[in-house]
Amino acid sequence: MRILIITAGSRGDVAPYTGLGRRLLEAGHQVAVAAHPSFAALLGGCGLDHRPVPGDPRGLIRDWARAASREETQALTRAYADGLADGVAKAVADGADLLLTASGPAPLSRTAGEAFGVPVIGTYLVPSFATGRFPLPNARNTGGPGPEGNLAAGRDVLRRAEGVFAGAVTRLRALLGLPAGAPAAPVDVRPVFHGFSPRVVPRPEDWPSWAEVVGYWWPARPDGWQPPAELVDFLQAGPPPVFIGFGSMAVGQGERLGELVAAAVRRAGVRAVVQEGWAGLSGRGDDVLAVGDVPHDWLFPRVAAVVHHAGAGTTAAGLRAGVPAVPVPVMADQPFWASRLYELGVAPRPVPFQGLTAEALGDAITACLSEPAHHRRAAGLARGIAAEDGTAALLAHISAQGAG
Repeated sequence: MRILIITAGSRGDVAPYTGLGRRLLEAGHQVAVAAHPSFAALLGGCGLDHRPVPGDPRGLIRDWARAASREETQALTRAYADGLADGVAKAVADGADLLLTASGPAPLSRTAGEAFGVPVIGTYLVPSFATGRFPLPNARNTGGPGPEGNLAAGRDVLRRAEGVFAGAVTRLRALLGLPAGAPAAPVDVRPVFHGFSPRVVPRPEDWPSWAEVVGYWWPARPDGWQPPAELVDFLQAGPPPVFIGFGSMAVGQGERLGELVAAAVRRAGVRAVVQEGWAGLSGRGDDVLAVGDVPHDWLFPRVAAVVHHAGAGTTAAGLRAGVPAVPVPVMADQPFWASRLYELGVAPRPVPFQGLTAEALGDAITACLSEPAHHRRAAGLARGIAAEDGTAALLAHISAQGAG
C-alpha cells in the first residue's frame, strides 16, 4: 500500500512520524512524508521519501514575533495556510492509497483525500477532541471550572483551529472542484489514533468511539548516526549533566538565553548539555557544552534531568528516558504538557518562559534534582511506557483495511 503521511510545523511535528514511517516500511508498505523542505534531510536519513510542501515554520515564528499588529499576524497565517494547502494537494495528487494526517493540516488532508478518493486516518500528537476531563491544549480561560468549563474551553480550541484553515479549505475545495460548505476541522477525520501514552493522558470516556489513545510513536534514529566525540568526552568527564533546550522556540534569542542559562547552571551547581535549537542557544563556561541535533533517545538516558519547553516530542522523550524534568513552556500545547509533567510527579512546578530569569531557572533545576520522588516516579513511568507499542493498533487497522 502507498501511504502518505502529512504533517506541518516544527521538528517536533515531524520527528515522531519518522518512527511510524519506519514501522510501516517494515510492514511492507511504501511510505512518503509530506512536510516542509527543511525536513528533507531528516526524512531521507530515516529512509523515508519526502514530498515537499511550502512553508518555513522557523521564519513564520520569527515573523509572528515581529508582527506589528493582529492583522499582520493573520495575513502571515493565511499565506502559510494557503501555501500548505497547495502543497498537500500536490503531494496527494502524486499518488497514495492512504493518508495519515497530523492534526494541524487535517482539514487540508481531508479535503485532498475527498477530491482524489483516498481514505484519511488521523494520527494526532495532542488531544484533539473536547472533553470534560481537562481543557484541551491551547485552551484559554474561557470555560470556567469543572467538566462543563473544560468542554466549553475545548470547543473554543476546536473553533479556533478550524478558523486557521477555513479560508485555505474553501479555496482548495474550489480548486479541486468540490462542493463548498463541508466541515473543515480535525474532528471531522475518522478514525483518529493519538500518538501519546495513556499513562500520560488517559483516554477520556466522553470521546467518540473512533478516537483512540495508542501510545507514542518514537522518532527513528538517522541511519549511521554516531555521537560527536566532544559530547562523549564531556559526558564521561564528570557527573551526569542536565540537558537544556528550547527546541523550535525563542528564534533569535540565543545570545540572551545563553547568558541566562550559564547563570542558572552556576546557581544550581550542575553541568549542562545545551541544545542550540532554533534559538541558536550557546554554551558558556567549562561545565557547559553546546550541541546541535542529537537523538533524544540516545542523550536523555545519560543526563540527570531535562530542562525543556515542554513540546510534545521532548516531553515524551524525557518520560521514555525515565529522568525528571524542568518544564519551561512557551506557547501552544506546551503549558498542557508542562502541567501533565507536574501532575505526574516527575517535575517541579513549571517555570513559564515569559519573564524567565536565571534565578528562577537555577532554583527549579535544584528543586528537580533534590526531590527523590521525581526520580522514582519518572523511572516507574518509563517502565510502563516501555511496555507499550504505540504503532501496533494503527498497523492492525491499516492491515485490516488493506485486507478489506
